[in-house]
Amino acid sequence: MEKLNELISDFASMAWGLPLLILLVGGGLYLLVLSRFLPFRFFGHAIQVLRGKYDNPDDPGEISHFQALTTALSSTIGMGNIAGVAVAISIGGPGAVFWMWVSAIIGMNTKFFTSALAIMFRGKDSSGALQGGPMYFIIEGLGKSWKPLAMFFSFCGLVGAFPVFNVNQLTQALNDILLEPNGVETGMVSNLIIGFSLVIITSIVILGGLNRISKTASRLVPSMVLLYFVLVFIILAVNIQEVPKYFALIFTDAFAANNYSGDAFLGGMVGGLILLGIRRGAFSNEAGIGTAPMAHGAAKTAEPVREGLVAMLGPFIDTIVICTLTALAILVTGVWQTTDANGVSLTASAFSNAMPGIGKYLLLICIMVFSISSLFSYSYYGTKCMAFLFGAKNKKYYNYLYIVSIILGATTSLSMMINLIDGFFALMAIPTMVATIALAPKVLKEIKHYKNRIE
Repeated sequence: MEKLNELISDFASMAWGLPLLILLVGGGLYLLVLSRFLPFRFFGHAIQVLRGKYDNPDDPGEISHFQALTTALSSTIGMGNIAGVAVAISIGGPGAVFWMWVSAIIGMNTKFFTSALAIMFRGKDSSGALQGGPMYFIIEGLGKSWKPLAMFFSFCGLVGAFPVFNVNQLTQALNDILLEPNGVETGMVSNLIIGFSLVIITSIVILGGLNRISKTASRLVPSMVLLYFVLVFIILAVNIQEVPKYFALIFTDAFAANNYSGDAFLGGMVGGLILLGIRRGAFSNEAGIGTAPMAHGAAKTAEPVREGLVAMLGPFIDTIVICTLTALAILVTGVWQTTDANGVSLTASAFSNAMPGIGKYLLLICIMVFSISSLFSYSYYGTKCMAFLFGAKNKKYYNYLYIVSIILGATTSLSMMINLIDGFFALMAIPTMVATIALAPKVLKEIKHYKNRIE
């Protein structure tokens, strides 16, 4: 078992290694240059689309632009934004934040392309229902001969969508912040209670299908982002004299080895692009992985560019807004230099420092909602992969496996399973990015046509 655990750990490390970095970052930069930053010129237009200005009830699809974005965001906004940013700063100092911003710009463009393709090349499942996502745009865009690549994506998605790590981290946060400091004994019993509570909440939502998932996400995500914004604004107000210094340090520290704990460039890439120590914690914006196109592919629209522009807002909200808020809270309070805490404990220290007594509990509320909402969208991704591989009538069985995995995540550390899921999650990027790069010229043509129509 020890040898097997070591092999699986090596597999996960290899999956998230340099080749994936080259594919995600290099591929993203290629798309950025290819499009000549064109999607960013439509940022204001993307906001109008998100607000429903161009909605047409007769368009094909199941959910609105706003519901598609919040469903995708509910999977990306989670422990990575709270714990992962703290780890990145621990590794790379304030300059790490700059490289998160760089990764977000690359990620915005990647999400534009992948989600535009999800609408441009929608296909039908075995029941005849219209579906979008990498597995469909691979077949519909590249041809039936590419089906093995689509099946590879779906197989990896089946495993990669299991929420074991997320549940495990949430359980740990509840134990560390709420239960143990208040004298509650933690162990198998308390973890089982947490696990079953999560199963009940998750089951009520996911067994209702995409419409219930999207409606729940569209209510939860905006309210929690707003609450988190208010809490960090309070922290910044309490430490207002430190804000200009650290905001400037983010830029000056980005290109130099620093005196804190290492190299800023390395630390920032870890924070923004899901590498090294926070590989498990900072699935920051998932650009290029292929999860978001499955949500955006269900949007009610006939315009691929429109949905791509809405998807582009995801990394902006996830990384440039939420991750920056976390980073500033950690930096201005000074806890990153005065404590050995790491991950979620470091972020909790920042909140406790600025809001003694209640700060860490308010943070816990945000962690809980961010983490629980991600359980809803990942179940949807898993069922879509199951439907593609084994037929639409069998997708419901995935939810039962998913519910079992929640209990496992809450009650065991299972590093072997976490590494296995982590590795398969990384492998989803290979078919997604290969197909996106191959089909990018078709998206460029569509952008130009759309631009002419808008003008």
